Amino acid sequence: MVFFLQNLFNGIMLGGLYALIAIGYTMVYGILRLINFAHGDVMMMGVYFAFYAATLLSLSPLLSAVVAILGAALLGFLIDRVAYKPLRNAPRISALITAIGVSFFLESLAVVIFGAIPKSFLNVFKDRTILNKVLIVAGARIPLLTFLVIFITAVILVVLFFIVYRTKIGMAMRAISMDIPTTSLMGVNVDAVIGFTFALGSALAAASGIMWAMRFPNVHPYMGFMPGLKAFIAAVFGGIGSIPGAVLGGVLLGLIEIFLAAYFPSVMGYRDAFAFIILIIILLVKPSGLLGKKIVEKV
Repeated sequence: MVFFLQNLFNGIMLGGLYALIAIGYTMVYGILRLINFAHGDVMMMGVYFAFYAATLLSLSPLLSAVVAILGAALLGFLIDRVAYKPLRNAPRISALITAIGVSFFLESLAVVIFGAIPKSFLNVFKDRTILNKVLIVAGARIPLLTFLVIFITAVILVVLFFIVYRTKIGMAMRAISMDIPTTSLMGVNVDAVIGFTFALGSALAAASGIMWAMRFPNVHPYMGFMPGLKAFIAAVFGGIGSIPGAVLGGVLLGLIEIFLAAYFPSVMGYRDAFAFIILIIILLVKPSGLLGKKIVEKV
């Protein structure tokens, strides 16, 4: 029971982080039918923003996180304006190739600016008590950081759902995801809403990246690659284009990954492969994902 609880909390924590990143994928896809493969690298840039805000500007961890989230939101907005907006009416393959190019560009830029040598995110914290504290739950030793990450993730998701389903900008986002031309005719500034969507998704990626770095403190220019890929798989798993699906897919992927590695330690070295096996299975069995809907396009 103790072993189960430890892995349950670890799986929920990991799944929550995947979910936050996956939401960025699913929001952009829902509106533009674009897979933004640079999303994981935006997460990486957000972590670097937080790291240097704390180490160079001597800001507190909380202020550093705020700076990083705002910086990532601005970066996401600029990526849309510079790289994707000119391709609004271009074939989808053009935007997809551009997304891959933006990903490589951000990774290379990070190497040039920040260096390729990994850095420890623990340097952000002068007081590391919160990182080392352990709570006992039904006999299981659960790091306080695990509960903190789960709680913050839950709060962020509540705020996100409020924005998407209870505000005018959220209504505009949902309208654009259904029909861009009609929404535009109704007076909605489509480009502004798309830019906001990129900014919001990038902010979520940065928040997830900061919590990821708190749990796995090795910061380097390629740290966003694998979490980004797994988050994309989580989005497909839950139903890409569906925000609840992204959350469900992320949590399930995190739980599956943790429990398989825990109960089958002999395959621990293939842990990353589990996600890709799930992707293959879901594409074969239910391509629309768990909560996704089949989209019929008229040609």
